[in-house]
Amino acid sequence: MSDSILTPAAKQAEPETVSAAGAPVEKMTLDIVEIMAILPHRYPFLLIDRVVEMERKKRIVAIKNVTANEPHFTGHFPDYPIMPGVLIVEALAQAGGALLLTEIPDRDSKLMVFTGIENAKFRRAVVPGDQLRMEVTVLNWRSTAVKLSGRATVDGVLACEATIMCMLVPRGGKKPAVEAKAK
Repeated sequence: MSDSILTPAAKQAEPETVSAAGAPVEKMTLDIVEIMAILPHRYPFLLIDRVVEMERKKRIVAIKNVTANEPHFTGHFPDYPIMPGVLIVEALAQAGGALLLTEIPDRDSKLMVFTGIENAKFRRAVVPGDQLRMEVTVLNWRSTAVKLSGRATVDGVLACEATIMCMLVPRGGKKPAVEAKAK
């Protein structure tokens, strides 16, 4: 994997497996700082904390540590905090976005946006203290669009699954107010 596409500090693990052709399969991990260099999301909407596996254009596994101090838990639901299902699907999409955007050299001028969600099913409540493991596999990859299959588990138990479609679009509109004031 090209170091120019990823952040300079990206950690590459030794090849762990081999492909059907017998070639080593490259694995990669990313910490939160490296994820933030790839994804435009920030607190409270950055929903992945670590990437534990990545196979270029094929698959990614990311982790989200669910904590009680996240803002959505104050209203969803008082006295019985449950992570909203839409945020679990968003976390799956962000993991997929991290996979796709590592392949885009000019990613600072692009955004990855949802174009569709199919067959979303929720099997288990996700609550504070859980560690959500998102496994996302590429079903179809084009230069500006991708179709992904995502599964989110907690302690090996399926919490959510969905098929997600996303598209790469140019960043448009005005610059954020903070950036405009700095100039």
